[in-house]
Amino acid sequence: MSELSPIEVPNAPETPAPVAIEELSDSRSGIQAEIRSLEEALTQRQQALEDTRERLAFAETWRKRLDAEHQGLQRRLQTAGLDLTEDYANLLRRRLDRLERQHLADNLTTTIKSQLEAARMEQFRLEEFDALLQPSAIANDRLAQRRADLLAKLGTAVTAHLEVLNDYFVSVNATQELIIAYQSLLRQRLFWLPSTDPIRVQSFSELAAAVAWLLSPTRWYELLQSTPKALRTHPVPLVILALLLAALVTTRARTRRALEATGETIGNVARDHARHTFAGLGYSIALALMGTVALAFLALLVSQGGEFGAALSTGLRNAAFLFFLLSMVYQVSRSGGLGERHFKWRADTLKAIRRGMPRLMFVMVPAAMLTPLTEAAIGESFRDSLGRVIFALASIALSLFAHRVLKPRLAREVEGRAPLMPRLIYLAVVATPLVLMAFSLYGYHYTAVQLEGTLFLTTCWVAIVALLYYLALRALSVRERRMALERLREKRAAQQELAAAREAADASGEGLPTTLDMPEMDLQAISSQSKALLRILAGALTAVGLWLLWANVFPAFRFLNEITLWTVAPLTEGGQALVVTLEDLLLSLLFGLATILAARNLPGTLEVALLSRMKLAPGTGYAITTLVTYVIIIVGVVVTFGALGAQWSKLQWLVAALGVGLGFGLQEIVANFVSGIIILFERPIRVGDTVTVGGTTGTVARIRIRATTLIDWDRKEQIVPNKTFVTQDLTNWTLSDSITRVIVRVGVAYGSDIDTVQSLLNDVATANSRVVKDPPPSVFCVALADSSINFEMRVFVKSMLDIMPLSHEVYAAITRTLREAGIQIPFPQRDIHIITDTQSTDS
Repeated sequence: MSELSPIEVPNAPETPAPVAIEELSDSRSGIQAEIRSLEEALTQRQQALEDTRERLAFAETWRKRLDAEHQGLQRRLQTAGLDLTEDYANLLRRRLDRLERQHLADNLTTTIKSQLEAARMEQFRLEEFDALLQPSAIANDRLAQRRADLLAKLGTAVTAHLEVLNDYFVSVNATQELIIAYQSLLRQRLFWLPSTDPIRVQSFSELAAAVAWLLSPTRWYELLQSTPKALRTHPVPLVILALLLAALVTTRARTRRALEATGETIGNVARDHARHTFAGLGYSIALALMGTVALAFLALLVSQGGEFGAALSTGLRNAAFLFFLLSMVYQVSRSGGLGERHFKWRADTLKAIRRGMPRLMFVMVPAAMLTPLTEAAIGESFRDSLGRVIFALASIALSLFAHRVLKPRLAREVEGRAPLMPRLIYLAVVATPLVLMAFSLYGYHYTAVQLEGTLFLTTCWVAIVALLYYLALRALSVRERRMALERLREKRAAQQELAAAREAADASGEGLPTTLDMPEMDLQAISSQSKALLRILAGALTAVGLWLLWANVFPAFRFLNEITLWTVAPLTEGGQALVVTLEDLLLSLLFGLATILAARNLPGTLEVALLSRMKLAPGTGYAITTLVTYVIIIVGVVVTFGALGAQWSKLQWLVAALGVGLGFGLQEIVANFVSGIIILFERPIRVGDTVTVGGTTGTVARIRIRATTLIDWDRKEQIVPNKTFVTQDLTNWTLSDSITRVIVRVGVAYGSDIDTVQSLLNDVATANSRVVKDPPPSVFCVALADSSINFEMRVFVKSMLDIMPLSHEVYAAITRTLREAGIQIPFPQRDIHIITDTQSTDS
């Protein structure tokens, strides 16, 4: 298989300076200066144009050669299948290394974009200059004509440069996509091919040579001599790392005590807070950083030691990252740490982690440091000997650590007959590193390294997600305990208010509902829904991480997008058909499941995380959670069917026909549904309000999608469609103020002193405890009737339940007071005149 020789990757051309002209001059000296500036700008622009054309041609040539190489390799691999030799696999690996070295500059596309923007601005300025030129002045002046010609030439050059820059930008993007596709093809094929011979007796002699090469005193002495150069090259980072390391060492004991102190308030509702857990996380990070900073300091210190120093520096950086991950697991599991005091993890598992982690780090950190030495060009010849031994030791260490951590759980779950699932999990986790070690020794070293590295990163990612999950769960549990205390206090106050209201209802002869379906969730529902939603989010985050980690390693994730299930015709003639693959189907199922779970578990999470912290009016939280649930369902349906190829523009006639059908057949149901949404937005009624609608008066007990439930004074439940509250007259007695007015009418006999009656009635109103002081009561003489002088006593009460008791009390007091004052309450009197017929009497 032929190899392309290394090629210098094309860079972006330099940007020519803009024309140094702010405004066109009318003087001859000014025009002459502008001509010189234009000539200089034209020369630079033409040079930049030629330079960009050369780079474009070079980039196009390189892209075509790379594309031809990619297409040829693809055809050969399809023909050969998996029946490839070890030498062929080595050639593929070298080609992958070359492609990774010959990547495009990271800022190349950004630089080209900035040049395009500068060229467009220059073109705009030249067009403005050209518009300001006076043709009459140009015709009579050779200098002005010269300036106009230069402006035209410069404008043409800028336009041509813009076109070439656009082509260059397109070519660079196409090249970048081709490199990515090429690398993906090589990685997928290398995954299934042996990278070396199986282990044999000759490998031990190669291992001895590799150890002698690694421990060569000359090599390490040269590395030591390069440290002054590293100090001169990276003085600021080395000083910062040294100071940070010194601070971490001196404060280590204090940080340990502070970490243990964060768990002292756990369980105390009054003093416990989620910030203590986050503070403990910060202290754990600080404790894990000491070794990480030390390894990073050494990585910079040996970075200038030639090729060996560069590879060792890479290994030290990898070791620093690995040390931080493993040390964080150890610090979280330490005695008195987050796992024991804050998260309440099992003591036997934490003990196993504390005992096994130092041994694992003793093997894994040196392995991470030495592996890049065997992968670099300087130690590539020792990859199959020293590299495989390092990999085997790391695999054994991982297997032993998994055995120590999982064994207590397996022993805990095995009671009598051993359950199958724990044993399968134990065997899979413990055996996987050993199986991969066998693959490496058999010759599939590249495949084993990729798989074990990805599996290790997967485990780390799962651990990070688990840590975030328990942090969120801890914050929610603290908030739930505080809410339980607040709810207990509120419940006691509500019981007192309910007892008073029930006493008033009994006195008024009206029936009061025993309970109301208030839009507040019980704490058990809140806890279960919050935990369920947290598990969903943790699962989704884990799945995203797994997809990103494994997509470029394991080809099984790639073929899903190659299995076509069906195609959707294009919207326009000549358009491209939409292909729905197995991957799209799985994504749609995932979206649908996520929609269902989110819609079910969102209310409790909103209640804990947000709504409980806000001072909302009664019913507002219910309206918010209901509307958010509707939005989640609608968005979930659109996204789910969109992943399956549903094009909503094609469904417009179906939607229109469905709308007509709904208009005729389900008109009332849709009207009630829309009215329910209007009620939630506008909130003319709330749960607990006393309302009168359609001749029915009662207390709002439930608000649902189609109808609202009222409990009237007879304790009967009236199911009222939501449309009634929107389209008919509605009286809400308690929407903004529960105070209502009561008019008591009284008549006294003629001859009574009006002022005395007014004063007596006013005293009766003021003396009653049910009458509020603001607004104050008032008494008026309103009419001179046939047999009485009529008065009206207008008073205000706190609640409708006080109306009947107040009427009874006031009428009794009025009767008693007027009788004591000698004032009569008349009854209707009529004079009857009898007319007799005299003629009939005489006869």
